[in-house]
Amino acid sequence: MKHKVFVSRIIPDEGLNLVLDACDAEVWQDELPPPREILLEKIRDKVGLLSLLTDKIDAELMDLNPQLRVVANYAVGFDNIDIPAATQRGLPIGNTPGVLTDTTADFAFTMLMSAARRVVEGADYVRAGKWKTWGPKLLTGIDIHGATLGLIGFGRIGQAMAKRASGFDMRVLYYDQYRREDLEKSMGVVYADMDTLLHESDFVSIHTDLNESTRHMFNNDAFAKMKSSAVLINSARGPIIDPAALYDALSSGKIRAAALDVTEPEPIHMDSPLLTLPNCLVVPHIASASIATRGKMAEMAAKNLIAGVNGERLPTPVNPEVYEKGIRK
Repeated sequence: MKHKVFVSRIIPDEGLNLVLDACDAEVWQDELPPPREILLEKIRDKVGLLSLLTDKIDAELMDLNPQLRVVANYAVGFDNIDIPAATQRGLPIGNTPGVLTDTTADFAFTMLMSAARRVVEGADYVRAGKWKTWGPKLLTGIDIHGATLGLIGFGRIGQAMAKRASGFDMRVLYYDQYRREDLEKSMGVVYADMDTLLHESDFVSIHTDLNESTRHMFNNDAFAKMKSSAVLINSARGPIIDPAALYDALSSGKIRAAALDVTEPEPIHMDSPLLTLPNCLVVPHIASASIATRGKMAEMAAKNLIAGVNGERLPTPVNPEVYEKGIRK
């Protein structure tokens, strides 16, 4: 008899087919995530849950169904899940690390280049019928080669960004909770404290986790320390930036431009003042959205789900300590 599971959105076939073959799966069919009350109702008789970042997985949900054996998050991040509560309850949580590193770094660098060279503004200019002639000052941007890139967070994606920057002869600074002296010489990067990085960087790219210490890390004080010519890129988590402070920084010229793959709230409200600014590029959380990568993520999430419902160790658990504590049966 197959285990009952709930999949909170249609995922790529590479993972969905695995789940459908191995489990008695109910798959949420709508484009929008299931409302909270429906998610709680759907989970009542399920052994496993394949969730997305849009699903809040908290103690209330975990306690609603003591038979729930696994939550497999279709994402690298897991700030939508109360990990301590899950570990306390013996509930393994899975994620999809590693597979999207290069794809996300590719896109973060794409946003960097797009904001620096005003690519979207240029396309909009053409579509609006404004292109009448070549002009010496038309949509001039800033150079990327030889500039200084500051990386906030130097994990897998931060390191992948540094590799891409080397091809543009960029000077790379990084700030992280953990200094990586083992990589500084081999990758040609320099550790800097936060203030120094903000003061010296032409581009600042965010690649850190969202937690209480990083929430609204980019606020009025941070923007005041940046160059007026600086460009901010965020492909990590929206709440790392205070949106009101960002609007003030962009509209007053404290910084030159920003490119956001993630926002607070998400999706961004259509009446957000950020959307009125030509120097703020906003895209809908698509940094990992290559066909190959999203398929690999689906496969990893499915394998976590299937292992969990069968009482096996998850291939990529977020809270491996749960196996020492004892998992739910």
